[in-house]
Amino acid sequence: MHRILSGIQPSGSQHIGHLVGALDNFTHLQGKGEAFYMIADWHALTSKYESVGEIWPATLELTATYLAAGLDPKQATIFVQSLVKEHAELHLLLSMVTPLSWLERVPTYKEKMQNAVADLGSYGFLGYPLLMTADIIIYKAHKVPVGEDQLFHVELAREVLRRFNFLYQREVFPEPEAVLTKTPKVPGLDGRKMSKSYGNCIYLRDSNADILEKCTRQMASDPARVRKTDPGNPDVCPVFEFHKLFSEDATVQLVNTECRRAGIGCFDCKKRVAEAIIRRVEPVREKIEGYLARPDDLQEVLRDGSARARAVAVETMADVRGAMKMPNI
Repeated sequence: MHRILSGIQPSGSQHIGHLVGALDNFTHLQGKGEAFYMIADWHALTSKYESVGEIWPATLELTATYLAAGLDPKQATIFVQSLVKEHAELHLLLSMVTPLSWLERVPTYKEKMQNAVADLGSYGFLGYPLLMTADIIIYKAHKVPVGEDQLFHVELAREVLRRFNFLYQREVFPEPEAVLTKTPKVPGLDGRKMSKSYGNCIYLRDSNADILEKCTRQMASDPARVRKTDPGNPDVCPVFEFHKLFSEDATVQLVNTECRRAGIGCFDCKKRVAEAIIRRVEPVREKIEGYLARPDDLQEVLRDGSARARAVAVETMADVRGAMKMPNI
Protein backbone atom coordinates (compact mmCIF):
# COMPACT_ATOMS: atom_id res chain seq x y z
CA MET A 1 0.00 0.00 0.00
CA HIS A 2 1.23 3.48 -0.87
CA ARG A 3 2.14 5.75 2.00
CA ILE A 4 1.22 9.44 2.07
CA LEU A 5 2.98 12.03 4.26
CA SER A 6 2.44 15.73 4.70
CA GLY A 7 2.24 18.28 7.48
CA ILE A 8 1.66 21.87 8.55
CA GLN A 9 3.45 24.02 11.11
CA PRO A 10 1.47 24.99 14.23
CA SER A 11 2.21 28.68 13.84
CA GLY A 12 -1.21 30.15 14.60
CA SER A 13 -4.63 29.95 12.99
CA GLN A 14 -4.83 28.48 9.51
CA HIS A 15 -6.10 30.52 6.59
CA ILE A 16 -8.25 29.76 3.56
CA GLY A 17 -5.14 29.08 1.52
CA HIS A 18 -4.39 26.14 3.81
CA LEU A 19 -7.96 24.91 3.39
CA VAL A 20 -8.08 24.77 -0.41
CA GLY A 21 -4.33 24.44 -0.94
CA ALA A 22 -3.58 21.63 1.51
CA LEU A 23 -6.38 20.35 3.74
CA ASP A 24 -8.77 19.52 0.92
CA ASN A 25 -6.00 17.45 -0.65
CA PHE A 26 -5.21 15.75 2.67
CA THR A 27 -8.84 14.73 3.05
CA HIS A 28 -9.10 13.53 -0.53
CA LEU A 29 -6.02 11.32 -0.20
CA GLN A 30 -6.62 9.85 3.25
CA GLY A 31 -8.62 6.91 1.92
CA LYS A 32 -6.21 6.19 -0.94
CA GLY A 33 -3.22 4.93 1.00
CA GLU A 34 -1.68 4.75 4.45
CA ALA A 35 -1.80 8.44 5.32
CA PHE A 36 0.36 10.26 7.90
CA TYR A 37 -0.44 13.90 8.61
CA MET A 38 2.03 15.65 10.86
CA ILE A 39 1.86 18.70 13.08
CA ALA A 40 5.35 20.04 12.48
CA ASP A 41 6.14 21.68 15.81
CA TRP A 42 9.92 21.39 15.41
CA HIS A 43 9.63 23.29 12.13
CA ALA A 44 7.66 25.99 13.95
CA LEU A 45 10.68 26.54 16.19
CA THR A 46 12.66 27.98 13.26
CA SER A 47 10.75 31.25 13.75
CA LYS A 48 9.06 30.71 17.12
CA TYR A 49 12.12 29.82 19.20
CA GLU A 50 11.60 32.92 21.36
CA SER A 51 7.86 32.34 21.84
CA VAL A 52 7.65 28.62 22.48
CA GLY A 53 4.60 29.06 24.69
CA GLU A 54 2.54 29.63 21.56
CA ILE A 55 3.34 26.28 19.95
CA TRP A 56 1.29 23.84 22.06
CA PRO A 57 -1.96 25.87 21.91
CA ALA A 58 -1.38 26.20 18.15
CA THR A 59 -0.83 22.44 17.97
CA LEU A 60 -4.23 21.80 19.53
CA GLU A 61 -5.83 24.35 17.21
CA LEU A 62 -4.23 22.72 14.17
CA THR A 63 -5.46 19.31 15.34
CA ALA A 64 -8.97 20.75 15.61
CA THR A 65 -8.57 22.24 12.12
CA TYR A 66 -7.45 18.92 10.66
CA LEU A 67 -10.54 17.26 12.08
CA ALA A 68 -12.87 20.10 11.06
CA ALA A 69 -11.55 19.91 7.50
CA GLY A 70 -12.50 16.24 7.32
CA LEU A 71 -9.50 14.20 8.43
CA ASP A 72 -10.56 11.01 10.19
CA PRO A 73 -8.15 9.55 12.82
CA LYS A 74 -9.41 6.09 11.83
CA GLN A 75 -8.28 6.61 8.23
CA ALA A 76 -5.23 8.82 8.77
CA THR A 77 -2.49 8.99 11.40
CA ILE A 78 -2.47 12.50 12.89
CA PHE A 79 0.66 13.00 14.97
CA VAL A 80 3.05 15.52 16.53
CA GLN A 81 6.52 15.65 15.00
CA SER A 82 8.36 16.15 18.31
CA LEU A 83 6.70 13.08 19.83
CA VAL A 84 8.47 10.92 17.24
CA LYS A 85 12.09 11.40 18.28
CA GLU A 86 13.37 9.32 15.38
CA HIS A 87 12.79 12.31 13.06
CA ALA A 88 15.63 14.11 14.85
CA GLU A 89 17.95 11.10 14.70
CA LEU A 90 17.44 10.66 10.97
CA HIS A 91 17.87 14.39 10.42
CA LEU A 92 21.23 14.25 12.22
CA LEU A 93 22.44 11.28 10.18
CA LEU A 94 21.32 12.86 6.91
CA SER A 95 23.17 16.06 7.83
CA MET A 96 26.41 14.09 7.72
CA VAL A 97 25.96 13.20 4.04
CA THR A 98 24.20 16.29 2.66
CA PRO A 99 26.36 18.99 1.01
CA LEU A 100 25.87 22.43 2.53
CA SER A 101 25.39 23.93 -0.93
CA TRP A 102 22.24 21.84 -1.41
CA LEU A 103 20.60 23.64 1.49
CA GLU A 104 21.83 27.12 0.56
CA ARG A 105 20.23 26.92 -2.89
CA VAL A 106 16.68 26.20 -1.61
CA PRO A 107 14.45 28.95 -3.08
CA THR A 108 12.20 29.29 -0.03
CA TYR A 109 15.27 29.77 2.17
CA LYS A 110 16.39 32.74 0.07
CA GLU A 111 12.86 34.18 -0.13
CA LYS A 112 12.17 33.99 3.59
CA MET A 113 15.56 35.45 4.46
CA GLN A 114 14.76 38.44 2.25
CA ASN A 115 11.26 38.91 3.72
CA ALA A 116 12.00 37.84 7.29
CA VAL A 117 10.18 39.54 10.15
CA ALA A 118 12.19 37.52 12.70
CA ASP A 119 15.86 36.56 12.99
CA LEU A 120 16.23 33.46 10.81
CA GLY A 121 20.03 33.29 10.84
CA SER A 122 20.18 29.89 12.54
CA TYR A 123 21.22 26.41 11.47
CA GLY A 124 17.69 25.26 12.31
CA PHE A 125 16.29 27.51 9.61
CA LEU A 126 18.96 26.59 7.07
CA GLY A 127 18.48 22.92 7.85
CA TYR A 128 14.69 22.79 7.93
CA PRO A 129 14.43 21.39 4.37
CA LEU A 130 16.66 18.52 5.48
CA LEU A 131 14.46 17.92 8.51
CA MET A 132 11.55 17.91 6.07
CA THR A 133 13.42 15.25 4.09
CA ALA A 134 13.68 13.17 7.26
CA ASP A 135 9.96 13.72 7.92
CA ILE A 136 9.10 12.32 4.51
CA ILE A 137 11.47 9.41 4.12
CA ILE A 138 11.26 8.07 7.67
CA TYR A 139 7.78 6.83 6.69
CA LYS A 140 9.07 5.68 3.29
CA ALA A 141 6.37 7.87 1.80
CA HIS A 142 5.42 7.44 -1.85
CA LYS A 143 3.22 10.53 -2.19
CA VAL A 144 3.66 13.95 -0.60
CA PRO A 145 0.79 16.44 -0.96
CA VAL A 146 2.37 19.89 -1.06
CA GLY A 147 1.90 23.41 -2.31
CA GLU A 148 3.74 24.69 -5.35
CA ASP A 149 6.35 26.42 -3.19
CA GLN A 150 7.29 23.09 -1.58
CA LEU A 151 8.16 21.26 -4.80
CA PHE A 152 11.87 21.99 -4.39
CA HIS A 153 11.80 20.44 -0.92
CA VAL A 154 10.42 17.17 -2.27
CA GLU A 155 13.09 17.18 -4.99
CA LEU A 156 15.75 17.77 -2.32
CA ALA A 157 14.39 14.74 -0.43
CA ARG A 158 14.76 12.68 -3.59
CA GLU A 159 18.36 13.84 -4.08
CA VAL A 160 19.32 13.16 -0.46
CA LEU A 161 17.83 9.68 -0.37
CA ARG A 162 19.49 8.80 -3.69
CA ARG A 163 22.81 9.84 -2.18
CA PHE A 164 22.10 7.83 0.98
CA ASN A 165 21.07 4.71 -0.96
CA PHE A 166 24.17 5.03 -3.18
CA LEU A 167 26.64 5.63 -0.34
CA TYR A 168 25.45 2.68 1.70
CA GLN A 169 24.58 0.40 -1.21
CA ARG A 170 21.12 -0.37 0.06
CA GLU A 171 17.70 0.73 -1.21
CA VAL A 172 16.45 1.86 2.17
CA PHE A 173 14.14 4.61 0.90
CA PRO A 174 11.72 4.75 -2.04
CA GLU A 175 11.55 8.00 -4.01
CA PRO A 176 8.56 10.17 -3.04
CA GLU A 177 6.33 11.94 -5.56
CA ALA A 178 4.90 15.39 -4.96
CA VAL A 179 1.11 15.64 -5.29
CA LEU A 180 -0.07 19.15 -6.08
CA THR A 181 -3.53 20.35 -5.22
CA LYS A 182 -5.93 21.75 -7.80
CA THR A 183 -5.12 25.14 -6.27
CA PRO A 184 -1.36 25.01 -5.61
CA LYS A 185 -1.12 28.76 -5.02
CA VAL A 186 -3.75 30.96 -3.34
CA PRO A 187 -3.48 34.76 -3.60
CA GLY A 188 -3.48 36.94 -0.52
CA LEU A 189 -5.52 40.08 0.05
CA ASP A 190 -2.71 42.14 -1.50
CA GLY A 191 -2.29 39.94 -4.56
CA ARG A 192 0.87 38.22 -3.35
CA LYS A 193 0.84 34.62 -2.15
CA MET A 194 -1.36 34.27 0.94
CA SER A 195 1.04 34.09 3.89
CA LYS A 196 0.91 34.86 7.59
CA SER A 197 4.25 36.62 7.31
CA TYR A 198 2.74 39.06 4.79
CA GLY A 199 -0.34 39.78 6.92
CA ASN A 200 -2.61 39.26 3.92
CA CYS A 201 -4.74 36.33 5.10
CA ILE A 202 -8.37 35.42 5.62
CA TYR A 203 -8.32 33.00 8.54
CA LEU A 204 -10.59 30.03 9.12
CA ARG A 205 -11.51 31.42 12.54
CA ASP A 206 -12.32 34.90 11.23
CA SER A 207 -15.90 35.98 11.90
CA ASN A 208 -18.27 36.55 9.00
CA ALA A 209 -17.99 40.28 9.64
CA ASP A 210 -14.19 40.11 9.53
CA ILE A 211 -14.27 38.23 6.24
CA LEU A 212 -16.64 40.77 4.71
CA GLU A 213 -14.45 43.64 5.93
CA LYS A 214 -11.25 42.09 4.60
CA CYS A 215 -12.75 41.32 1.21
CA THR A 216 -14.47 44.65 0.61
CA ARG A 217 -11.87 46.96 2.20
CA GLN A 218 -8.52 45.21 1.87
CA MET A 219 -8.66 42.88 -1.14
CA ALA A 220 -6.65 44.14 -4.11
CA SER A 221 -8.44 44.43 -7.45
CA ASP A 222 -7.60 45.35 -11.05
CA PRO A 223 -5.29 48.40 -10.64
CA ALA A 224 -6.28 49.74 -14.07
CA ARG A 225 -9.93 50.03 -13.06
CA VAL A 226 -10.13 53.42 -11.36
CA ARG A 227 -13.84 54.26 -11.82
CA LYS A 228 -16.88 52.00 -11.74
CA THR A 229 -17.51 52.85 -15.41
CA ASP A 230 -14.05 51.61 -16.45
CA PRO A 231 -14.08 48.13 -18.00
CA GLY A 232 -12.02 45.64 -16.02
CA ASN A 233 -9.85 42.64 -16.82
CA PRO A 234 -10.62 39.61 -14.61
CA ASP A 235 -7.52 37.87 -15.96
CA VAL A 236 -5.28 40.17 -13.90
CA CYS A 237 -7.63 40.79 -10.97
CA PRO A 238 -6.96 38.96 -7.66
CA VAL A 239 -10.68 39.16 -6.80
CA PHE A 240 -11.51 36.98 -9.77
CA GLU A 241 -8.99 34.38 -8.56
CA PHE A 242 -10.98 34.13 -5.32
CA HIS A 243 -14.22 33.79 -7.30
CA LYS A 244 -12.76 30.86 -9.22
CA LEU A 245 -11.79 29.20 -5.93
CA PHE A 246 -14.95 29.81 -3.90
CA SER A 247 -17.89 30.99 -6.04
CA GLU A 248 -20.37 28.87 -7.97
CA ASP A 249 -19.80 28.53 -11.71
CA ALA A 250 -22.73 30.81 -12.55
CA THR A 251 -21.26 33.62 -10.43
CA VAL A 252 -17.82 33.14 -11.97
CA GLN A 253 -19.29 33.45 -15.45
CA LEU A 254 -21.35 36.49 -14.50
CA VAL A 255 -18.37 38.29 -12.97
CA ASN A 256 -16.17 37.42 -15.95
CA THR A 257 -18.67 38.94 -18.35
CA GLU A 258 -19.92 41.92 -16.37
CA CYS A 259 -16.50 43.10 -15.18
CA ARG A 260 -15.22 43.34 -18.75
CA ARG A 261 -18.08 45.66 -19.75
CA ALA A 262 -18.22 47.59 -16.44
CA GLY A 263 -21.56 46.00 -15.62
CA ILE A 264 -20.52 45.27 -12.03
CA GLY A 265 -18.51 47.47 -9.65
CA CYS A 266 -15.52 46.28 -7.67
CA PHE A 267 -17.29 46.68 -4.32
CA ASP A 268 -20.23 44.52 -5.41
CA CYS A 269 -17.81 42.00 -6.90
CA LYS A 270 -15.85 41.80 -3.63
CA LYS A 271 -19.07 41.50 -1.61
CA ARG A 272 -20.11 38.50 -3.68
CA VAL A 273 -16.76 36.80 -3.20
CA ALA A 274 -16.95 37.48 0.56
CA GLU A 275 -20.33 35.74 0.68
CA ALA A 276 -18.90 32.74 -1.17
CA ILE A 277 -15.92 32.50 1.19
CA ILE A 278 -18.23 32.77 4.21
CA ARG A 279 -20.36 29.88 2.92
CA ARG A 280 -17.26 27.73 2.75
CA VAL A 281 -15.55 28.85 5.95
CA GLU A 282 -18.46 29.14 8.38
CA PRO A 283 -19.15 25.39 8.86
CA VAL A 284 -15.41 24.70 9.21
CA ARG A 285 -15.06 27.47 11.81
CA GLU A 286 -17.97 26.09 13.83
CA LYS A 287 -16.40 22.62 13.86
CA ILE A 288 -13.02 24.02 14.91
CA GLU A 289 -14.60 25.80 17.88
CA GLY A 290 -16.47 22.62 18.82
CA TYR A 291 -13.30 20.53 18.84
CA LEU A 292 -11.35 23.18 20.77
CA ALA A 293 -13.99 22.97 23.49
CA ARG A 294 -12.88 19.33 24.03
CA PRO A 295 -9.06 19.51 24.45
CA ASP A 296 -8.86 16.07 26.10
CA ASP A 297 -10.28 14.49 22.95
CA LEU A 298 -7.72 16.33 20.82
CA GLN A 299 -4.86 15.14 23.02
CA GLU A 300 -6.10 11.56 22.75
CA VAL A 301 -6.04 11.82 18.95
CA LEU A 302 -2.44 13.05 19.13
CA ARG A 303 -1.31 10.42 21.64
CA ASP A 304 -2.74 7.59 19.58
CA GLY A 305 -1.50 8.94 16.26
CA SER A 306 1.99 9.71 17.54
CA ALA A 307 2.35 6.20 18.94
CA ARG A 308 1.33 4.69 15.60
CA ALA A 309 3.71 6.98 13.71
CA ARG A 310 6.59 6.20 16.03
CA ALA A 311 6.17 2.45 15.54
CA VAL A 312 6.76 2.95 11.80
CA ALA A 313 9.67 5.35 12.37
CA VAL A 314 11.42 2.88 14.69
CA GLU A 315 11.30 0.22 11.97
CA THR A 316 12.81 2.61 9.44
CA MET A 317 15.61 3.63 11.77
CA ALA A 318 16.52 -0.02 12.24
CA ASP A 319 17.02 -0.19 8.45
CA VAL A 320 19.03 3.04 8.49
CA ARG A 321 21.29 1.88 11.30
CA GLY A 322 21.83 -1.42 9.54
CA ALA A 323 22.78 0.33 6.28
CA MET A 324 25.23 2.62 8.14
CA LYS A 325 26.79 -0.27 10.15
CA MET A 326 25.71 1.35 13.42
CA PRO A 327 24.85 -0.62 16.58
CA ASN A 328 21.19 -1.40 17.00
CA ILE A 329 21.12 -3.49 20.18
